Amino acid sequence: MGCCRSSLRPGAAAGPGAGTHAAEKPPRHRSPPPQPANRLSLNAHQAAPSARSGGGGGGGDVPAFAEFSLADLRAATGGFAAGNIVSESGEKAPNLVYRGQLKGPGSAQLRAIAVKKFAKHAWPDPKQFAEEAKGVGNLRHRRMANLIGYCCDGDERLLVAEFMPNDTLAKHLFHWENQTIEWAMRLRVAYYIAQALEYCSTKGRPLYHDLNAYRVLFDENGDPRLSCFGLMKNSRDGKSYSTNLAYTPPEYLRNARNTSRVLFEASYILSGRVTPESVIFSFGTVLLDLLSGKRIPPSHALDIMRGRNIQAVMDSHLEGNYSIEVATTLVNLASQCLQYEPRDRPDIKKLVSILEPLQTKSEVPSYVMLGIPKPVEEPQAPPAPQRPLSSMGEACSRMDLTAIHQILFTTHYRDDEGSNELSFQEWTQQMRDMLDARKRGDFAFKDKDFKAAIDCYSQFIDVGTMVSPTVFARRSLCYLMCDQPDAALRDAMQAQIVSPDWPTAFYMQSVALSKLNMQSDAVDMLNEASQLEEKRQKSTKGP
Repeated sequence: MGCCRSSLRPGAAAGPGAGTHAAEKPPRHRSPPPQPANRLSLNAHQAAPSARSGGGGGGGDVPAFAEFSLADLRAATGGFAAGNIVSESGEKAPNLVYRGQLKGPGSAQLRAIAVKKFAKHAWPDPKQFAEEAKGVGNLRHRRMANLIGYCCDGDERLLVAEFMPNDTLAKHLFHWENQTIEWAMRLRVAYYIAQALEYCSTKGRPLYHDLNAYRVLFDENGDPRLSCFGLMKNSRDGKSYSTNLAYTPPEYLRNARNTSRVLFEASYILSGRVTPESVIFSFGTVLLDLLSGKRIPPSHALDIMRGRNIQAVMDSHLEGNYSIEVATTLVNLASQCLQYEPRDRPDIKKLVSILEPLQTKSEVPSYVMLGIPKPVEEPQAPPAPQRPLSSMGEACSRMDLTAIHQILFTTHYRDDEGSNELSFQEWTQQMRDMLDARKRGDFAFKDKDFKAAIDCYSQFIDVGTMVSPTVFARRSLCYLMCDQPDAALRDAMQAQIVSPDWPTAFYMQSVALSKLNMQSDAVDMLNEASQLEEKRQKSTKGP
């Protein structure tokens, strides 16, 4: 059986303040619907906000920020079991991150969470900690692993965030087992994280603490997200920059006291105050990680880049599969971020504007490029309609695509009668070619070669001399078989335009809407289709 992936793209990339994206609602049969637009695509890898997390204004199904009890979080993490620790920073980390599962309010469904447990006495004042947590909790963006709550109980200070199940950038870059990250995905990581930082900056929180490859996480769709934990200070005094000395912004070395003592310590830990410019420096180190696939001290990397030896910087595991021109742009950008003087570094808006046009393979989902399994989201079948259904209605209610295929094949073009009145002059060679394309599409449809059927039916539709609601219905099913519910919905709506009282058009819309998880609209369409069938049966029987 042939298959395919949606090539539909949403409109222009949404900026940091974009609202939550949702599919258009199909119109009712009493007034013909307008031509549907491309806004229906729900691919999570696109720049438009996903249903999970909105842009700057909202957060999809991300719960409202809340205070949790220590008992809740202890139960969610199995008593803070060592087996639930997911932090990759090792023993030097000043705090630990646990995975857990928490039941949502008013719901039996468990939500995966990440719980960050601060060191004892890091925040002596619980009010100060709560205010800082609430400030971060007010942020909601599709490029972030959002903060959903906190806990102050005695000396305990904890943060609760969305759990990202597909590891960190550090894991995929430095410790990969199956495949290295391809070039287009590395560009996407850089762009998405820059978008997240820009959003935080516009919301008055430009300071991100200890930005590195461990702070970049991958969600269930393989999309890179910036951990919200870096927006929170590690302690009340704000001196939370804690990293390997070789990767520290140079101004920290200039301003730090007792530098010689710090250099002597085996841990090579340095503390200093974060500034917007130091965040840009840290972003430059992440760019270096993406370019090289390994940890290169910035000073050493700058020496290589000054010698214009691009190949010496690039990850050999990419095997040359990248654009030299784009790689040069990225190397130059990293060099700008790593400038010795903070004032010489670009601001975050400039970074976003440079990275945006470098994006490639925008139509390819992140999980494909990351080499992880496709996320499984089984759509729920709509509730039973208000009246008995025909065999077509029953099949659509069950979302039984195989049964729908059999019904559409058996019905053939019976419902197209009277929808086209052609003059003798229109029977040209073009018409014969068009009908031949439909015939080839019918053969492919019969053989369940749905990709070939889409191609052939598209040739028939694109000519435009003849309109056929059945062709639209058949191509709609083909799109459903190829996991393209957005395109399937548009075709079902087009079938409704051609034949406004045809129940099948509404049945097909119902299935597509269910696949898009728009259950309320799916039920409405199913009921309207059954009403139309009932009306048809009454008119056929007569008074």
